[in-house]
Amino acid sequence: MPKALANYADQLLDELAVANDGCLIKPIESGPHAVNWASRVNAARKSGKIPHTQEIHGYRTHRGYEIKLIDIPAWRLAELTPPPVPARLTKPHAVVAALQKQPQPMGLTRPLQGRALRIIQTLIAATTAQGHKASLGTTEGAPPPHRRRKAPPHFSITAQGERVGLLVLQEQDRSEHVPTDKELADAKKYSWMRIPRFDYTPSSRLRFILRGGSPHRASEWADLPDRPLDEQLAEIAQEVGLRGEASERKRLADQQAREVQQKRWEAALQEAHAAYAHAYRVKHLGEQADTWYQASRLTEYVAAVGVHATSLPPGQERTEVEAWLAFADAHLQNLTESASAPKLPTPPKLSGDDLKPFLCHWSPYGPRSY
Repeated sequence: MPKALANYADQLLDELAVANDGCLIKPIESGPHAVNWASRVNAARKSGKIPHTQEIHGYRTHRGYEIKLIDIPAWRLAELTPPPVPARLTKPHAVVAALQKQPQPMGLTRPLQGRALRIIQTLIAATTAQGHKASLGTTEGAPPPHRRRKAPPHFSITAQGERVGLLVLQEQDRSEHVPTDKELADAKKYSWMRIPRFDYTPSSRLRFILRGGSPHRASEWADLPDRPLDEQLAEIAQEVGLRGEASERKRLADQQAREVQQKRWEAALQEAHAAYAHAYRVKHLGEQADTWYQASRLTEYVAAVGVHATSLPPGQERTEVEAWLAFADAHLQNLTESASAPKLPTPPKLSGDDLKPFLCHWSPYGPRSY
């Protein structure tokens, strides 16, 4: 590494050491003298001075070029020991035994199928030892090679309620296709005829594809020239467990969120009941005031009619007025008693629709919001 770039890397790491939350935001400039922050981040990454439990990240954001030191998750730092793959199957798991009964359940060539079953046996043994459960998937045979990646899983492992399906594929070797005389003649004769560019032949390499849950390390593992699939089984087993743990954390978080939602809804419901009772009593208070005002006006009116009645001579008119006064006195007495002895009313039994105006965005029928 050039000395100048090394000095820039040291300077960047020194700034990160004292930065708030281990984060720097650098301005993004243009021109011949603009700082290439991506290059400096890469130099810091290669400097060997970053603690082994941390890693540096740099990316453009709306605020500028953001540089962070992030703690590496513990699962990435764990030392994994690959479980040994047996040379032959002696006591196969029920899933492996079911696959053995099928001639080509995974669409593999016969020499490779034996190895695949031994790897599956080892993986299932490693995961069941951690408390997970394995179950058989499809055994209806493999679809054509160009559709095999979309085929259903051959078996699955369930970790803490999270079902992770595993699809086993045989890698294909690609080579340049040499057109045959017939293909050349057909291509010349028919405009729609297309000669394939490549030929594909089954290789001796395997690939495992994982589906389901939240990926951590990866979703695919395959034989590599310097690292066969056998040596990667510990990572696959760890991946299944990590997806199960993530699923359990999500389940607990969802449950906690539902409990919080329930409590908030219950509090909103209680406040809505109180608000409705208050509104009901305020309305009743207005009605009581109207009754009192009406009683006061009627008292004056009845008194005036009574004075008028004493001035009338005996006869039918006076008799009718006195009958009206008797009715008015009885009605006035009821109004006066109602106005003079007010009571705090008890709200009636409420329906969901009665509470809606007092619940804002909450539903009156359950802990849901609109």
